[in-house]
Amino acid sequence: MTTTAPTVNGQVIGLAHYAGRAVLESVLALHGATFQQQITLNRVTGGPVERDALVEEVADALKVGTAEIQGVVDELIAKGSLAAQASQVRLTDTGKTFHAEVSAEVGEISARLYAGIPAEDLAVAGGVLAQVTERANAELAARRS
Repeated sequence: MTTTAPTVNGQVIGLAHYAGRAVLESVLALHGATFQQQITLNRVTGGPVERDALVEEVADALKVGTAEIQGVVDELIAKGSLAAQASQVRLTDTGKTFHAEVSAEVGEISARLYAGIPAEDLAVAGGVLAQVTERANAELAARRS
């Protein structure tokens, strides 16, 4: 029996997103962390960042309010994963260890999820999704103005 690949649309993209996110959240739950915390920590792996800029960037990426991400940053500071330095935050050793462990686990899972998919197909899908994201962000910005 042959199956026909579905045409890419919002539902197909959403189902793929939620399936992948559920896997990630199952890994994070084992570490006592949330999706929002992981996304926030990912933005700090390159070194200290301005707290306000971090909050804005993560809130924009997740399409949530800045107050929610302010709370996430506070949680990460309370957990000892982030440290505040004046107007900046940085990863602590605890945060670096957590990030490395989760990244390794997720890397193994991702390798299984993408195994056997030709690089050319992944490149095309990445390009399409980048365009859809750009257009959706523009649409959202237009609706907010």
